[in-house]
Amino acid sequence: PQRLKTAGRGHVRNRIKKHNPRLAERVTEEIFTALEAQTVVVAGTGAAVTIVPILARQLQDLTRQRAGVLAQVEALVEAHPLHRVLTSMPGIGVRTAARILTEVVGKDFKTAGHLASYAGIAPTTRRSGTSIRGEFANRGGNKRLKSSLYNSAFAALQHPPSRAYYDRKISEGKRHKQAIIALARRRLDTLYAMLRDGTLYQDPAAPIATEHSLAA
Repeated sequence: PQRLKTAGRGHVRNRIKKHNPRLAERVTEEIFTALEAQTVVVAGTGAAVTIVPILARQLQDLTRQRAGVLAQVEALVEAHPLHRVLTSMPGIGVRTAARILTEVVGKDFKTAGHLASYAGIAPTTRRSGTSIRGEFANRGGNKRLKSSLYNSAFAALQHPPSRAYYDRKISEGKRHKQAIIALARRRLDTLYAMLRDGTLYQDPAAPIATEHSLAA
C-alpha cells in the first residue's frame, strides 16, 4: 500500500492502461479510495512489498504469452481458404472467424436451421399435450458459437441492412437481446449459404462473388 501511495495516481493509472485502458481510471480511483480509507496496518505488509512485484511480472509474462497465442491463431485463420468468405460479412473479424471455423467447418449441417439449432439461436416450441404454447428462447446449443454469433450480430448494427432489420424487430416489440438474436439467426442463413457455396458476402441485389467451397 505504501508503495502505491508513493507512486501516485498518475503512475498507477498509466501502468493499468497498458493492460486495460478502459478500466484504468475506475480501477485507479478504487485503489486510492481504499488506501485512503485504510486505518489498520496489516501484518505481512512488508512481505507483500516483495511478493506483489513478482506477481505483477508473472501477470505481464502471461499477458505477453496470451498475445503471442492470439497472433498465432490469427495467422492460422488468415491462411485458411474460408477466411475471406467469413470476414467478408459485416461484423465478423478474425477471432469470430476462428470460432466459426473451429465449431462449424467439417461438421455436416443439412440446413441452416440445423446449424441454428446447434448454435442455440433457433427458438424452441413448447407443447402441452396437443396444444402449442408458443416459441421460447433456446437455452441450449453450443454456447461458444452462440456467443460469437451474438457478438458479431451486435457489431453488424453499424451495417445499414442489419440495423434496419434490428430496428424492425424492436418496432415489433422485441427487447434488445431478442432483436439481436433474431438478427443473428437471419445472418446465419446467409452465412450458411456463403460457406456452402464459397461465396463472399453481398448486400441484397448485388452480384455474387465466388471464393472457396465449404469442403475446401
